[in-house]
Amino acid sequence: MGCGILTTYTQIGNTAGLHGLLVYTVCGAIPILGFAAVGPAIRRKCPEGFILTEWVRQRFGIVTALYLSFFTCLTMFLFMIGELSAIRAAIETLTGLNALAAVIVEVVVTSIYTSIGGFRVSFITDNFQGAFVLVLVVVCIIGMGTNIDIDTSKIGPSGLLKDNKLGWQLLYILFVAILTNDCFMAGFWLRTFASKTNKDLLIGCSIASFVTCVICTLVGVPGMLAVWTGDLTVADENGANALFILLSKMPNWIIAFVLIFSISLSTCTFDSLQSAMVSTISNDLFRNKLQLTYIRILVVLIIVPIIVLAIKVASNILQIYLIADLVSAAVIPSVFLGLSDRLFYFLRGFDVMCGGLGSLLAVFVFGTVYYDSAKEGGKLLLVWNGIYNSADWGPFGAFVIAPFGGILITLAAAAIRISAKYFYCKSTNKPFTALDRPEYVEHEHEVYGSSDEIAKKLNEDP
Repeated sequence: MGCGILTTYTQIGNTAGLHGLLVYTVCGAIPILGFAAVGPAIRRKCPEGFILTEWVRQRFGIVTALYLSFFTCLTMFLFMIGELSAIRAAIETLTGLNALAAVIVEVVVTSIYTSIGGFRVSFITDNFQGAFVLVLVVVCIIGMGTNIDIDTSKIGPSGLLKDNKLGWQLLYILFVAILTNDCFMAGFWLRTFASKTNKDLLIGCSIASFVTCVICTLVGVPGMLAVWTGDLTVADENGANALFILLSKMPNWIIAFVLIFSISLSTCTFDSLQSAMVSTISNDLFRNKLQLTYIRILVVLIIVPIIVLAIKVASNILQIYLIADLVSAAVIPSVFLGLSDRLFYFLRGFDVMCGGLGSLLAVFVFGTVYYDSAKEGGKLLLVWNGIYNSADWGPFGAFVIAPFGGILITLAAAAIRISAKYFYCKSTNKPFTALDRPEYVEHEHEVYGSSDEIAKKLNEDP
């Protein structure tokens, strides 16, 4: 949980009320359990891996692995922008100062200690991060309870406690968005592969899911409180900064405390993203043959435009996350079809890439037809108009087409590829092997054993 949760959840609370906020928190928490469900199968199939792309390389080949690596790095790139944008908003709202210097210092500090400690240091900072979140929430609750006045006459008319059409739309959009996007988070996969046993993985995911749901609900409530205090209106353009707007009226010691802990949260999240990007680039592009020092320098160079975008361009933090979500909704479902060796053993990397890229094209076509404008179709790919207009079914349609269209296009590409190979083999009298089961599928359980046995061996082997 980085500083981004202090803005995105308050924004949705300010726009879609309690209904939308609860939908967001539940949809953000449940997908974490997906790692406990899918993780054991992937660890069994790829016991020597440590991120998702290792299994993809084994199952679909190097080109598909690089394809997934590109989108993984793109997702982390966008999340880094979102995190730095969030801490920028916190600093500038609470102090009125330019946040550029603080952002640069944060990047420099994380670059130094992740270079020294590697990904292990990210595990350590996550423990501090958990404590920081809890203390921050407690202090904010006490501060708001003693320093803000709520006009109860505004609660009913605001409509923020009622269910609404937008909240029901978000139930589908956010679940699909977050479920698929979590699969792009290399940091989550590093933790999945690092767990000692499948039972430990389930326990960890369960705790994380519960804590995430509770804390994100609490940090989203200020989005509604700011309306009831008269500081904001419903669906206010400053809804993302509702928490900081309320805090700015409190004693200076509370402001200082929140600012320090917000920076700490942001730092702990940014180091995980930074380390995960280093791991992904090193393993997927260079197969760990290039010194990590050079990879870290490359990542620092990538962070330079991230800082520029976070300071100068990015204003709607939730939109940044939604762009990554739409991409993941298009790419991930077709990849995970490959987990089923019984039904989809015939799928190849070509099919999966056609499905992911084809579904993004399908979203553009849908947007062009729905809005009767190619320009608007392009904007839909970037979720330009957000997801908060219940009268606009464009975003909902995009998040329907992305996963289901991707799956259909994947199967269609497989059918075309297999048919073409069949006619080619028939005309050349060559053996037709497109529907033969790969050898690793037939002998997988004999070679690898159970997931818990593999985890035990990996844990014992230094």
